[in-house]
Amino acid sequence: MAEPVDWKLAERVAVRLSGSDPFASSYHATSLTSDFAELTAQAEALVTAETGLVPDGPARAQVVDRAEWISNNIASFQRMLRPVTDRLGPKLNGPTAPVARGLAGTEVGSLLGLLSKRVLGQYDLLMNESEDRSKQDVVSYVGPNILAIEKRYAFAPREFRLWLALHEVTHRAQFTGVPWMRQHFLDLMNRTLSTADPDPKRFLEALKRAVAAVRDGRNPLDEGGLIGLLADSDQRLALDGIGGLMSLLEGHGDVTMDRAGAHLLPSAPRFSTVLRQRRESTGAAKLLRQLAGIEAKMRQYEEGERFIAAIEERRGVRFIDHAWSSAANLPTLVEIRDPNLWIGRLEAAGVTPTVVGGGR
Repeated sequence: MAEPVDWKLAERVAVRLSGSDPFASSYHATSLTSDFAELTAQAEALVTAETGLVPDGPARAQVVDRAEWISNNIASFQRMLRPVTDRLGPKLNGPTAPVARGLAGTEVGSLLGLLSKRVLGQYDLLMNESEDRSKQDVVSYVGPNILAIEKRYAFAPREFRLWLALHEVTHRAQFTGVPWMRQHFLDLMNRTLSTADPDPKRFLEALKRAVAAVRDGRNPLDEGGLIGLLADSDQRLALDGIGGLMSLLEGHGDVTMDRAGAHLLPSAPRFSTVLRQRRESTGAAKLLRQLAGIEAKMRQYEEGERFIAAIEERRGVRFIDHAWSSAANLPTLVEIRDPNLWIGRLEAAGVTPTVVGGGR
């Protein structure tokens, strides 16, 4: 059965669009591997001390260039979209099938090529599914992009690199320090994608929903990009679960990153300001981010941080530990936006303060 996406074409397009950076092969790059090996271990110890989450073994740092990042994410896309592509493949027959595969490959490649110029670090839990053990459970850092940021804004390299490491290992601690978290996230993704219907009629229905959203004064791409636009009612429940979970993880990640390294990172506020401005874009770039669902992720940082702040103000800094006790205790997207609902639901269920480990 032919794949509905030409993945090899996608990779070629992405690498071509990713371009090159003059720092990639300069002497500035020589310290990246040793620095991130050391700083990732340091960051992991700081995160465990702050949160009490103990990850499953030590993190492995890997410095990659843009082409390697693209290759890794092509593999992740293939694994993530398999529930859709396995069902769509048999429907692609006839002389137009190669054209459709090429168009899909070009679109995926264009997205990854543009993103490869911006991403700095990544913990990809889907890489645990890789047959190549050297790529499993790795925290990746995109060397050329990090060097370019450091040069452009005159960041102190070691301080900035520790700051980046703190964010990535926090996500790893969330997914490996909470034993059920990784499988829960994958189940939500599979639930959404496995019920996707590749029938063209679904697209017309999605357009009708988009028109209705515009009439209501809402942006139809705001919640989950194209996947959210094409989702049916059951998929939307799963998307709400994913949205609530990602807002919690992103907000918790940002708060942890700021606190865990506060005494070591005097420039952290400036790092945060610069990268927050860098996340914002307008025009065609903003539309691309909306289509990919990335614009929604940017809001997840803000909503998650507000949720954490509200919970700590009303119930103290350890109350958030209830979220790690079971999947049933995770906040929904509605509860992220109204923290009192989450507090009320948990207290009505008779929860008592739970301390995961050490921490603040």
